[in-house]
Amino acid sequence: MSEAVNRDAVLAFIRQHSLAALASVNPLGGPQAAVVGFVITDDFEIIFDTLASTRKARNLADNPSIAFVIGGTQPGNERTVQFEGITDIPGREERRALVDRYLTTFPDGVERQSWPGLIYLRARPRWIRYSDYGTTPPTIIEFAFAPDIEPRVL
Repeated sequence: MSEAVNRDAVLAFIRQHSLAALASVNPLGGPQAAVVGFVITDDFEIIFDTLASTRKARNLADNPSIAFVIGGTQPGNERTVQFEGITDIPGREERRALVDRYLTTFPDGVERQSWPGLIYLRARPRWIRYSDYGTTPPTIIEFAFAPDIEPRVL
């Protein structure tokens, strides 16, 4: 199966999911986790919304490093994607297209847009690992992305 697993196959696997476990770093250096709804672009950018007052938003404002785990929750399907990246708030022009994509998957997000303090965050990848432990031997593919991504202040 590893021959069939490539960038497009990993992207298709991620798109089969709409929820991910997100990890951020709190001000004391400790981990914090949450489940978020997300969409992913063709460039492997993850888009999600949250309130600016949440722990994850405050953590990411101080330290834009983020990690996600996608998949691995279906019995008998031992495939996951680990994603590490840098988070920012997209600029006005980028934001509209990204929010439109998000709202296609999460139409209830239209109602949330009126919530005070709602923000949309983008996580740009630095490293992704796809793992399939249902194959023998396990299929593990890693992708590294440009390390020169400059995070924007949230």
